[in-house]
Amino acid sequence: MSHPVAERAPHSGGAAKSGHRGTKVRRQRVRAAWLFLAPMLVTLAMVAGWPLLRTFYFSFTDASLADTGRAALIGFENYLVYDDGAWYGLLTDPVWWTSVWNTVFFSVTSVSLEVVFGVIVALLLNAEFRGRMLVRAAVLIPWAIPTIVSAKMWAWMLNDQFGIINHLLMMLGIIDAPLAWTADADLSMWAVIMVDVWKTIPFVALLVLAALQMLPSDCYEAAEVDGIHPVKVFFRVTLPLITPALMVAVIFRLLDALRVFDVIYVLTSNSTNTMTMSIYARQQLVEFQDVGYGSAASTLLFLIIALITVLYLYLGRRQLGVDQ
Repeated sequence: MSHPVAERAPHSGGAAKSGHRGTKVRRQRVRAAWLFLAPMLVTLAMVAGWPLLRTFYFSFTDASLADTGRAALIGFENYLVYDDGAWYGLLTDPVWWTSVWNTVFFSVTSVSLEVVFGVIVALLLNAEFRGRMLVRAAVLIPWAIPTIVSAKMWAWMLNDQFGIINHLLMMLGIIDAPLAWTADADLSMWAVIMVDVWKTIPFVALLVLAALQMLPSDCYEAAEVDGIHPVKVFFRVTLPLITPALMVAVIFRLLDALRVFDVIYVLTSNSTNTMTMSIYARQQLVEFQDVGYGSAASTLLFLIIALITVLYLYLGRRQLGVDQ
């Protein structure tokens, strides 16, 4: 009778050899992946990395747009400095904090509305009806229109003198006098949010629709047989299954909303009521020609977006139960 250890020895050697081959193949794949990614990483470093580093550098200088070559290092004075018994700098500027609040409010409100209406539109487009493909194509039109064009189009429609929005609302008896949608402090932010939501709902709807198309039909057939209400089926079955797609939509839209510039600048220009961090940085850089102060604002904008993105991804991974 042969010894058990002797019988297992050849098998163990084969497993070790196979594992070594697997490790070698894995290393080769990793090297090949880095080789293919190298051109993109080099291009990204030149296009995005170098300007970002220069922005960080200028934020610690007194650079002016007239002559950036004579910039002198001043440390953190653009951010915060104590001089003659008072604090100065970006972190003490009330207009900056107003722009931060406007950006956060705009981002949270617009992305929340886009997710809600995007899911509703996706559910409607996922249903079977005549002309569905035509409707799907039509829904994408707002997303296909360039942002500057759509913002200018809405600026004309929201005009308080000859805008069609006021005309329709007055015809329906909803308002008695024209409203200054983009000039009124109480309406301007909501007008901007409305335009942004109108444009970006198709993006969210498209991602959610793709997720709905991949859902298994067995669960819905079983729910129909059991007589479960469709609303309960949505919250218990559909919503958990499309959560990963919703997270992708939210993170992309949140990144866009936090750095929003074009739609707000076209509609309300430099109005403090709707000024975001991007518009504030542009105002300091271009209009006031203070490159150092504007670079400090841009740096804080980058850090805030990076922090919110990392936090969102971390919480999302925990919610989905992904291993860290």
